Amino acid sequence: MIAQGRHLPAILDTEGLELHAAYEPHAGRRARAHEDPGIPHVYAEPQPFFESGIEAVCVVSPVPTHRDNVLGAARHGLPVLCEKPLAMTLEDAAGMIAALKEAGAPFHTAFCYRFSPAALRIRDLVRERAVGEVRSLRLVYDWGALGKYETGPEGRPVLRPMREGRMREGGPLFDCGTHQIDLARFWLGSEVVRFTGHGAWVDDYEAPDHVWVHMEHESGAHTTVEVSYSYHHTAKRMRSEFVYELIGTEGVVRYDRNHRSFTMENARGSHVFPFHPEKNLAGMYAL
Repeated sequence: MIAQGRHLPAILDTEGLELHAAYEPHAGRRARAHEDPGIPHVYAEPQPFFESGIEAVCVVSPVPTHRDNVLGAARHGLPVLCEKPLAMTLEDAAGMIAALKEAGAPFHTAFCYRFSPAALRIRDLVRERAVGEVRSLRLVYDWGALGKYETGPEGRPVLRPMREGRMREGGPLFDCGTHQIDLARFWLGSEVVRFTGHGAWVDDYEAPDHVWVHMEHESGAHTTVEVSYSYHHTAKRMRSEFVYELIGTEGVVRYDRNHRSFTMENARGSHVFPFHPEKNLAGMYAL
């Protein structure tokens, strides 16, 4: 889903990039990839893929396979753009970073939220001190990952594979919360020095499906991140909350995806900015 629906179209639409090959070990998905005219070569094994003449690799596989995919690219000296989160453990992530560094190849994380015109405008507002010194950030992404259930082949409810898979890969903080954590660092230009986290379990997974994180930055600012996969996840009418709030000494910047609203309130008055979606993969690949 991530490859076909997001990364492949962005690559194909970016001037200067050519999609040369794909590695897909799953037979069914590989057959569908063979039918895609935008993918010239499809490989079932990693070795011929890495040796196919490619000049860089984009890793959009399930998180538990990131480590092997990235280390394979490192062995061939290929630059890597890897979907977040990088790995299932900190140890694996550190090993991947070390391998690319030793290979002398660039290694980047696909933080596509950074490239949204809205996110870039927020960074400019922070740098311009448009709301004074930003002291508090409130970043919320609560949803149900399209719902706990879908209709199975016999017409009965079955667990939705997408939500099930994402919960087994670490849950909402690993999947979506990484973007909010990254944006706080990106906007403030200040690293996290202390953090605490709390989770609530609505369903029976190892990872919590509703999480709160509090972070303190070197600058003295504080960020709270709230992210959920159990918000309306069994309701007939599913809802979501997606909000950025940056509270400064002289005003507030607020972005609300659901209401398509992007505003700033300060002593000079109310300001309305053009609304943009929170993601921008085309902008990421263009850079």
